[in-house]
Amino acid sequence: MSAPGEHAVEENEMEEMDEAGSDEDEGVEMEEEGAEGEEEKKVYVPGIEPLEPGEELEMDRSAYRMYHECQTGAPCLSFDILRDGDGDSREQFPLSMLLCAGTQADTALKNRLLVMRMYNLHGTEKDKEEEESSDDESDEEEEDEEKKPQMELAMMPHYGGINRVRVTQVGEQSLAAVWSDKGQVEIFDLRSQLEAVHSSAAMAAFIKQQKEAAALFSFSGHMTEGFAIDWSPKVPGRLVSGDCKKNIHVWEPREGGTSWQIDQRPFSSHTKSVEDLQWSPTEATVFASCSVDQSIRIWDIRAPPNSMLSANEAHSSDINVISWNRSEPFLLSGGDDGLLKVWDLRQFKTGRPVANFKQHSAPITSVEWNPVDSSVFAASGADDIVSQWDLSVESCDVGARVEAVRDLPPQLLFLHQGQSEIKEIHWHPQMPGMMVSTALSGFNVFRTISV
Repeated sequence: MSAPGEHAVEENEMEEMDEAGSDEDEGVEMEEEGAEGEEEKKVYVPGIEPLEPGEELEMDRSAYRMYHECQTGAPCLSFDILRDGDGDSREQFPLSMLLCAGTQADTALKNRLLVMRMYNLHGTEKDKEEEESSDDESDEEEEDEEKKPQMELAMMPHYGGINRVRVTQVGEQSLAAVWSDKGQVEIFDLRSQLEAVHSSAAMAAFIKQQKEAAALFSFSGHMTEGFAIDWSPKVPGRLVSGDCKKNIHVWEPREGGTSWQIDQRPFSSHTKSVEDLQWSPTEATVFASCSVDQSIRIWDIRAPPNSMLSANEAHSSDINVISWNRSEPFLLSGGDDGLLKVWDLRQFKTGRPVANFKQHSAPITSVEWNPVDSSVFAASGADDIVSQWDLSVESCDVGARVEAVRDLPPQLLFLHQGQSEIKEIHWHPQMPGMMVSTALSGFNVFRTISV
């Protein structure tokens, strides 16, 4: 095990995190033509035409309202966003956010469960008044230093690679549910880590007392590893977890908030690995699942062990991820076939989606509906692209389009690139349009001009 001093980072200067400037990063905004007088610049659309020899992608900063990137050492293949006390609908810069993530290092002993606080996050465009007031180079350098993004990082050792992390709030507790490759689902209290990223004194104490993360509760009943896990948005502390052997277990919190009752009889209609789980945002006892068996199923915990509804052969191959719309009866799915499908649960028995999009050229790795705009969603794929979509857009709304994007679906708003092997994306629930994505190459935090 590493020395205690290596378990947490307390530097305020976040040298690994900076505003984008990489030639590899590139955003394609689907409704805006290029600036006048810049005819030499072309819109690059992945999959439409290859880059010519010697051509490089250049990020169009005007397509982003904010963009930052950071690294945390070992890759974090799953993360979740912690709500904070700074209020909702925040758009004024500088911004701050809290993330919880888990690593998948090259050896089990090097893994960490970490909490990140990113702050002093400024937009990509300078305020006009600030630009006018910056008369000399020294003023600009001072302003750039003030706008440098910052990060505090509190890490606890965790034996085993972390497959998926999901967080929730139960009373005053911030809890993280962790699926790891050692075949256990564990619950962790994040209090000490949250205190550390907000206080230098708490960080110093956190580092001094550092030891392997102690789970508040753990469950080994799955008997194998898994990826699917979700907290109920309706019943604080209620959890559902699914494994690679097709079994699903529901967790009910006991009084006191430090232990759970888990029904040993699994929900077991799937025939292969359960890849993702989502609780209904409106019905406390209902959840959805997707599987390698190519089906999507709807369950009610009052009637185990079989599913109520199912769409068999919903995709032509493994279904990796699903997302339940917060205000409409829609379920979004993404599979190894690269397809994105939207399902109307009122017509679920027909087995036919109400929308079907094929833009990604590789398996879909993550999908999520926008928490405040029920027609907007985002997806990521193994083709190193994050796509943003708006179902409310019709063909007649588009008008004249750039030649390179004329054949693309009108609902496609934006394509974000620049990361290698993107694994998971989330919209920030308290900042409209803000997205966070994680990949083998690190994190991106951005807001496009499309959303």
